[in-house]
Amino acid sequence: MRREKLTPRLLWEQVQPVIRQKENSYIIFDDTVIDKRYSEDIELTRRQYSGNEHRVIKGIGLVNCVYFNPEIGQSWVIDYRIYDPEGDGKSKLDHVEDMLQGIVYHKLLPFGTVLMDSWYATNRLMQYIQGLGKYYYCPLKRNRLVDDTEGREKYKHIEALEWSESEQEKGKIIKIKAFPKNKKVKLFRVIVSTDKTEFIVTNDLTQDSTDVVQEVCNVRWKIEE
Repeated sequence: MRREKLTPRLLWEQVQPVIRQKENSYIIFDDTVIDKRYSEDIELTRRQYSGNEHRVIKGIGLVNCVYFNPEIGQSWVIDYRIYDPEGDGKSKLDHVEDMLQGIVYHKLLPFGTVLMDSWYATNRLMQYIQGLGKYYYCPLKRNRLVDDTEGREKYKHIEALEWSESEQEKGKIIKIKAFPKNKKVKLFRVIVSTDKTEFIVTNDLTQDSTDVVQEVCNVRWKIEE
């Protein structure tokens, strides 16, 4: 794939003229694994978790970057990185930071919010996005330890939190374990379906509507489909 003609640079040159830019657009990071389980000795192939398969398979991992304009409901893949830690020493977080730097300082695309998966819910990346003056929305895994009592009680798993009617509608302020003491985020309990609930965090502490958070997350879910 390193020798393919559609490099990230060429991809950008092709898509740049057709992007409809808006200040309130979303940047979406999405992992993809190209299934190569039946192929032998293909460069860049490694065993890794596939979200589509919900298990570990042999394949080529990609971190995709999508630009979404919510006013017209249209999206464009604007960048990607091959996940090859043995080859370049970079983690998925490194790739996301690299692509964000490219968007802000080179591509100069306007956007307001970053949407990403639970894999990227780290203090490092959250702080980086906030430092850019942008918002983020991402899910936390159900066993993540958090505190919603301002230190009065011990950390507990997200799924063990209690929710008042008001918190269910407007979210609650929490601290994630191992994050800096002054690093607070807002958590929302979003019911996706009768058998699926996601816990979404954002640095937009003024956000007070679970319904709006669900609409925002619907953008990421549709892209991932």
